[in-house]
Amino acid sequence: MTGTLKKLYHIVAFGWYIFVIQSVYAKRNSDIPPGMFVYGGPWKYLTFLNLVLQLVFFGLASVNDLKPVGKGSKMSLLCLSKDLLFSVFAFPVGMFVVLLFWLIFTYDRQLVYPASMDRLFPPWMNHAMHSLVLPIVFGEILVEPHIYPKIKNGLAALGFVTAAYLGWVVWVYLTVGIWVYPILGMFSSSGLTIFFFFNMLVMALLYLLGQTLNHEVWGKKHPKFTRT
Repeated sequence: MTGTLKKLYHIVAFGWYIFVIQSVYAKRNSDIPPGMFVYGGPWKYLTFLNLVLQLVFFGLASVNDLKPVGKGSKMSLLCLSKDLLFSVFAFPVGMFVVLLFWLIFTYDRQLVYPASMDRLFPPWMNHAMHSLVLPIVFGEILVEPHIYPKIKNGLAALGFVTAAYLGWVVWVYLTVGIWVYPILGMFSSSGLTIFFFFNMLVMALLYLLGQTLNHEVWGKKHPKFTRT
């Protein structure tokens, strides 16, 4: 893809996430379902945190696109930060939000997105939060290659952040007695441990998927992106 189209892709995605986040955040003062924004507001939901994550990534990508590239110039810290943010966090977290949400929604929407949410978020906002993230991150794979860290380092960073978020979810429950997601109330303590471990495993597999796709698309053109 040409440099112009890549820049356009990044800036459009950045603008889109600004619009979506503003639209979601504006709902905090609406007639919301009981307990939805108690303690932590939208910041306790992985869906919202993912929107912010995608915003930050595409913001960095847009800024990086403005940087002139000279012959033989070393990769800048900004470019490295952008690559790490996408490879370790934006791709696996974005994929996780979409896949797990629709899997649970299809089984029983009350466990993750009760019908009462429909009067707060119109269908387009639901899909903006839980569907369009997937084609956008896949599009980024096709737009430009990304350098991945060593697998053990990437998985360690992703595992740390995932564990931190799960800890935040548990903290919210211990503080106000309400689970962030209704499905968590179905599990015993041992069941929660297994469920959380399963989520971390899925995250790890999605990280490896992103690395594999990046290598398949760009590996032959850019040998330095070889997996390690």
